Amino acid sequence: MTQWSVRWRGDLRDALHAQVQASVAAGARLLLGGAVPEGPGSFYPATVLTDVRRGMPAFDEELFGPVAAIVPVADEGAAIAAANDSAYGLGACVLTRDVQRGERIAADLLDSGMAWVNGCVREDPRLPFGGVKDSGYGREQSTWGIREFVNVKTVVVA
Repeated sequence: MTQWSVRWRGDLRDALHAQVQASVAAGARLLLGGAVPEGPGSFYPATVLTDVRRGMPAFDEELFGPVAAIVPVADEGAAIAAANDSAYGLGACVLTRDVQRGERIAADLLDSGMAWVNGCVREDPRLPFGGVKDSGYGREQSTWGIREFVNVKTVVVA
């Protein structure tokens, strides 16, 4: 690993920490973590924020690190609205005891490119991978991904 790559990753850690600090300054509560360890490196501790709402980086931005942002909601409808109230839409998870209900929410109500019921977002080469909105266009992997690299030509003879 080069010195540049360590410094670059450290900048990402600093950016993540700034997002956490700005969220706390805006009213989020820090329940766990949120402190950069002393010394060089890229490690950022597991961090939990609660009382997160729109207008905070922990709600409005992508957090590329081990930060859980807990958004309080009144009911299922408010939870779905909060999940969809984002410029991003890569993946979503529905955790529920009622799997059929979870499937309906994941398939029909969440605005994301991928959704899991009782599981975490992850890649699988057999499944198309990609998001919606500002999280991307098109798909990688599986037959959908292969089609992204194919040119189709239309010829019309009149």
